[in-house]
Amino acid sequence: MTRSVTALFREDFYLSTCEASVTAILEDGGIELDQTCFYATSGGQPGDKGFLEREDGSRIEIIDTRHGATKDIILHIPAEGARMPDVGEKLVLHIDWPRRYRLMRMHTACHLLSVVCPFPITGAAVGEEESRVDFDMSELIDKDQVTAALMKLVHENHPVYVQWITDEELAANPAIVKSKNVRPPMGLGRVSLVCIGENSSVDSQPCGGTHVSETQEVGAIHIAKIEKKGKENRRFRIRFCGARGSGLRLSAFYDHASGVER
Repeated sequence: MTRSVTALFREDFYLSTCEASVTAILEDGGIELDQTCFYATSGGQPGDKGFLEREDGSRIEIIDTRHGATKDIILHIPAEGARMPDVGEKLVLHIDWPRRYRLMRMHTACHLLSVVCPFPITGAAVGEEESRVDFDMSELIDKDQVTAALMKLVHENHPVYVQWITDEELAANPAIVKSKNVRPPMGLGRVSLVCIGENSSVDSQPCGGTHVSETQEVGAIHIAKIEKKGKENRRFRIRFCGARGSGLRLSAFYDHASGVER
């Protein structure tokens, strides 16, 4: 029997908690739910961590989230030795929000880097403190100039939002895909475009990851290193400035996720 999950994070990147029912427990311990706010590893962004809260207040720690055999299956991976829930049991899901928010900021920063460096992308990995983006390019470029251009986009505070297109529309417009080696996830009938700027004036590209809602939320970032990985390949390492990525006052954005106003 096919069990598809409602992936709530696709509609609301700031949703940090939700209720769900257990639909299956796999032999390897993976937990399937009817809906989830946990992002599953994909497109270079790591899956969420957090915990599932049971009715008695006990917790099932989740150390990873990944897709199953298809993109409409999401597996919540519990810590070793965790007491497993029962099929049909109702749980309250809690993602590790500070970690997710850093990943959201960093993922958006990677998109800004692809604007500053408009070359085909050959690889990428999003991290909590450092990310890398590999470009198919031979040009020499100064990392301080790239940093300045990135921070200009951050300070201009462009809106970041999602638009949806069909698989057929994406197939008819292959030029919007910046990645040279990895194709956007298809097969669900629609594909999300992450747009930056009014009317996508800064950027628009297919991406299933999670992002902040405006560029100033990215905070202070810099290009730490540009590495030569081949005759026509450059690896950019992008990092937050300051301790634990505290490039701006984050409390307002934590409140955004929890619904608290200041």
